[in-house]
Amino acid sequence: MQTHPANLKTLERQWHVIDADGLVLGRVATKAARLLMGKHRPTYTPSVLCGDAVVVVNCEKVHFSGKKWQQKEYTWFTGYTGLRSETAERRLSRHPDRILRDAVRRMLPKNKLAFKMLQRLKIYAGTDHPHQAQTPAKAELGTK
Repeated sequence: MQTHPANLKTLERQWHVIDADGLVLGRVATKAARLLMGKHRPTYTPSVLCGDAVVVVNCEKVHFSGKKWQQKEYTWFTGYTGLRSETAERRLSRHPDRILRDAVRRMLPKNKLAFKMLQRLKIYAGTDHPHQAQTPAKAELGTK
């Protein structure tokens, strides 16, 4: 039996919806990263963009375990001397989608395909999203 690598002509892309209401951030991010990379498919090929599109709703209702809302800090370089930083609690109040986007981005491979995979991730703070025409399937956490 031979294994055939995936190519863009034979792939059928799907859309998945993840409801992040009351879920732990890391579990949502790993599920989204796995769907974006295409590791749930038997024809997974690392050098081909074979993942699906993922829509995450209710991103402002994710949870951290422990005291991470106050202790976890996000830092970035602005171009000036020193780094800027903010806690996870402040980032959630200002930009709730960036917490999940950074977590998923860091779980993707570090190559040129990661940028294209991240473009297929759509994150919304509420329950509504404009991707109903793509008929997304509900993705269950805890299943592979």
